[in-house]
Amino acid sequence: MRRPWAQVLLGGLVAGTFDITYAAVFWWLKRGVPPARVFQSVGAGLLGDASFSGGWPTALLGLGLHYFIATSMAVTYYLVARRFSELWQRPLLYGPLYGVLLYGIMNYVVLPLSAARPGSKDPLWIALSVAVHAFLIGTPCALFARRAMLAVRDNVAQVPVRA
Repeated sequence: MRRPWAQVLLGGLVAGTFDITYAAVFWWLKRGVPPARVFQSVGAGLLGDASFSGGWPTALLGLGLHYFIATSMAVTYYLVARRFSELWQRPLLYGPLYGVLLYGIMNYVVLPLSAARPGSKDPLWIALSVAVHAFLIGTPCALFARRAMLAVRDNVAQVPVRA
């Protein structure tokens, strides 16, 4: 796959899938919460408590919003990495740092400004969420940004020079 933007979008898809899978599995094991309810909790950021009475339509809205946010995170990393090459050259260092930054932004800026209730204060949830953001969200964003940058470099190298 040599299209840089396809790599970036794939990074968002991978990061989003890791994140939503983690949330769904965690809450299923901890409290028996079905995945649709987890998806609705994302939709609650936009709809408030009405999301929980909307059935599958609001669950699908939440899932779509979740992937939009994850893709936005991957696109943001890529755009910044285009300017600061260290970010794509050292994805295993900067990816986890980016993930921790994302955790902070989501929990201390985005969620308080949304229509959702405050997030869980469960210590295990918080500790695992920070780790998931570091290694399963930030790192894939960085690794796919690297693949995108290498694709750009390879595509430029293949352009014929005209005299």
